[in-house]
Amino acid sequence: MAGPTLELARELVSRRSVTPADAGCLDLLGQRLARLGFGLERMDGGGVCNLLAQRGSGSPWLVFAGHTDVVPPGPAEQWTSDPFMPEVRDGFLYGRGAADMKGSIAAFVTAVERFLTGNPRHAGRIGLLLTSDEEGPAIDGTARMVAELQRRGERPDFCIVGEPTSESRLADTVKNGRRGSLSGRLRVKGVQGHIAYPHLLRNPIHAVAPALAELVATPWDEGNAHFPPTSWQVSNFHAGTGADNVVPGTAEILFNFRFSTASTPEGLRQRAQAILDRHGLEYALDWTLSGKPYLTPSGRLVDQVSQAIREIVGLEPALSTGGGTSDGRFIADICPEVVELGPLNRTIHKIDECVAVEDLDTLSRIYERVLELLL
Repeated sequence: MAGPTLELARELVSRRSVTPADAGCLDLLGQRLARLGFGLERMDGGGVCNLLAQRGSGSPWLVFAGHTDVVPPGPAEQWTSDPFMPEVRDGFLYGRGAADMKGSIAAFVTAVERFLTGNPRHAGRIGLLLTSDEEGPAIDGTARMVAELQRRGERPDFCIVGEPTSESRLADTVKNGRRGSLSGRLRVKGVQGHIAYPHLLRNPIHAVAPALAELVATPWDEGNAHFPPTSWQVSNFHAGTGADNVVPGTAEILFNFRFSTASTPEGLRQRAQAILDRHGLEYALDWTLSGKPYLTPSGRLVDQVSQAIREIVGLEPALSTGGGTSDGRFIADICPEVVELGPLNRTIHKIDECVAVEDLDTLSRIYERVLELLL
């Protein structure tokens, strides 16, 4: 069962790279890529490790993008085996990051190795854009590298992000876009007091409740052919002193828009604030834009990735924009065609995260075929 993709994946999983730590993953990958003739550029900053590796020149420029950081494993005693001692059982590689997304990174590298064996003088440029800050704040990782490439005027033609996109079987789903994420922290001011003397207090929970009901009921947009309608959800509501006879002086609500290209962050902010103002609230509201929506319509990258999947796996992938955010949202600022393709996502961030060994090899062959089709 051992093969180069599995062995590299095991080496990566064995490194305890809980975000934003890299734990030597980029050094390992850099050494391997340097032997293939890649130039290496570290773009570290803010405690985050970043690597841009490039080989060749000119156009087309295809970039593979991924992250070496992983989420915390949770209670280690609940894992069947140590989350950072990768183990193969019943045809699956177990360990934190096996599916999200060290397996994809291993497949990137072995695909490039085989491609270069047969195409040492390939056209264009191959790049790998790797960070240790995707599972965390995502401020000093891919966003930092994209800003530097933008400053230089460098724009890749195509990008494949190795996020685990597959649903039921490998490569059944390709993400050709993602919704944007806009979060708000709303603090509504009232007047604290004894619950038995309502005329001496102002209850912020009561005050904000009608506004929340309107926000919940508001249709923000109808979506479009590629995205569902924008959603608004409360994630946290904090109020109270812990006593059952005291009305709190403030209420804090955390909420989030997951929005499509049918809306803009500016428009959503304005409409939400208009609702709050209409209800006469005394409030403060801070906004955080985690990512804008992006979409790669049918074109050369979507077509060639789909063709590679048909040839290697024998199925027609579904195009999807669902799920959370990814670093594709940053790369789309400089790259006109971005898709995400990786292993099954059913165990990501869970206890006993795993990936099928056979899928690692197949994914590597799909990436290799895309290289052949594009370069």
